[in-house]
Amino acid sequence: MAAVFLSPRSAMSLPRVPLPFRRHPALVGMVHLPSLPGSPGWNGSMAHVLAAVEADVDALTRAGVDGILLENYGDVPFRRDRVEPETVAALTRAVIRAQERTDLAVGVNVLRNDAAAALGIAAATGAVFIRVNVHTGVMYADQGRLDGRADDTIRRRTALGVDCAILADVHVKHATPVVGETVEAAAADTWERGRADALVVSGAGTGRPTDPGRVARVREAVPDAPVWVGSGVTPETLPGLAPQAAGFIVGSWMQTHGRAGGRVDPERARRMAAAVGRLREVD
Repeated sequence: MAAVFLSPRSAMSLPRVPLPFRRHPALVGMVHLPSLPGSPGWNGSMAHVLAAVEADVDALTRAGVDGILLENYGDVPFRRDRVEPETVAALTRAVIRAQERTDLAVGVNVLRNDAAAALGIAAATGAVFIRVNVHTGVMYADQGRLDGRADDTIRRRTALGVDCAILADVHVKHATPVVGETVEAAAADTWERGRADALVVSGAGTGRPTDPGRVARVREAVPDAPVWVGSGVTPETLPGLAPQAAGFIVGSWMQTHGRAGGRVDPERARRMAAAVGRLREVD
């Protein structure tokens, strides 16, 4: 019998996980969780944490956002790449509570860069997207060197059977890339070789504005990728960012006094959702 040779499956043929948002551009609101068990700021009360989740999720849902992203924002200083079991347990409870309060798409980001924990939470809760700060390559941050583990993350997602999208940052905020690496090259690697499902472009830090030109450069480098804006979005900056953006992740501006780490201000959230809605009318 003649030997049969099967051609290897190309990485470029691996299917993407579609993002769980129907409207364009989409708006995802952040829930910056208070300090969780095991972190220096933990006050001993999960009831306090869950009450914050309920208040923020209710406000964002009523405002008309498309999705909600929870992260352990209050756990400073952040672990570099692996959080403790108590952090995973607390985040899991928070995600479940959010899902009990809304029918919107709910996702999770485990700071600083624990994609494995985020996937585990998604497997246990059904969260439909995760954000990964460093998916490919290397970035240098206050936690030290952050290494992308796309190899582990994609394999782990397959093994777990988790149908959640990966929103991966490109040259993530609060960090510095390797000398000489362009944002275009990083974006291409994250999309083509890292197999992310969407790319996130941000400013220098939390709440810092994102340069529209930087978003355009990423969009041009990987025209097939959904490119999201991940920091510093305001109703005033939306029109300049919208031509290149598939969506916006907004935390600081929709929180009390426009400051990161506070609770969602219902009126500011409504204003932001209305501003994004006007962009859709133009489309």
